[in-house]
Amino acid sequence: MSIREEIEEREQDYLSLYAFLSAESKGRVRPEKECDLRSVFQRDRDRIVYSKAFRRLKHKTQVFLAPSGDHYRTRLTHTLEVSEIARTIARAMRLNEDLVEAIALAHDLGHTPFGHAGETVLNELTPGGFSHYRQSLRVVDVLENEGLGLNLTYEVRDGIAKHSKGYGEVIPNNINDLPKTAEGCVVRYADVIAYLNHDLDDAIRSGVISEDDVPEQCHEILGTTHSERLVTMIKGVLSGTTPTQNLLVFNVNPKVGEAMQTLRNFLFHNVYRAPQVHNEFVKASKILRELFRYCTENKDFLETEIGSFAESFSLERRVCDFIASMTDRFAQNLYQRIYLPGSLF
Repeated sequence: MSIREEIEEREQDYLSLYAFLSAESKGRVRPEKECDLRSVFQRDRDRIVYSKAFRRLKHKTQVFLAPSGDHYRTRLTHTLEVSEIARTIARAMRLNEDLVEAIALAHDLGHTPFGHAGETVLNELTPGGFSHYRQSLRVVDVLENEGLGLNLTYEVRDGIAKHSKGYGEVIPNNINDLPKTAEGCVVRYADVIAYLNHDLDDAIRSGVISEDDVPEQCHEILGTTHSERLVTMIKGVLSGTTPTQNLLVFNVNPKVGEAMQTLRNFLFHNVYRAPQVHNEFVKASKILRELFRYCTENKDFLETEIGSFAESFSLERRVCDFIASMTDRFAQNLYQRIYLPGSLF
């Protein structure tokens, strides 16, 4: 028996009946020989971690653009926090931690530079629109590995495509919007728990708000420290989720869920729309709009920058892929190189 087969056997013995077993994966678009050491979801996780798109997350904005402090979150640290929270929930529920981890690590690979400001710009300029969760799937299916993609399993790809909830319900009423696995639902909740806590933490650190500004309901129910709030939210998911005959019905404890929604509203109006944050996003949006226009008008420049493997796609689609892949500093440096005069001598 190979090590992989031992792992699959242990999953059958230990994981709950609601967990998705590695041996039952629907497989990959391009069939591959199984690994002797790792399950299919462990292989997916490793491919994600070693991808270029994953490494670029360390220089992509979470909320604050180009912060001067070393302790503000980036898209990479957000991803790691989502993974940690999702694995904690999955472990408590005896779900498949490898599947949860793979989905969590890949869920934001398609995020743009400058956070949601970049997503808004590309959604306006790209025919057919743009969303980071669809782009994340495009990254793992097409753009990585010189156009070959990472060839991930169906279950991980499904979790990536359905991880985002925008400003709507964490678990939607329409079952077609739900991930097909309990593990995918766990990542949806972990994503919200992560950003509610670290965006609040960073906003207080930056001075945009103070702890005293946080609604009293959030203090009373969720706690007054980052650690207390995190534990309360995780416990809220664990206590609110109920098993049925053949699936887990995900929810959150009503009191905790109401406080979480209050905190979401507070952050939306007092942090994401704060002048200190919004004014920087306006500048970032201008950079990306100018870069999009320049790349569509200068095809030779685009080919030099991205190569020719994506020639089968439309010009706008290729420009969108190029800009979405940029880190904040790459976009700023490219804008400076194109539009700002340099020294003649």
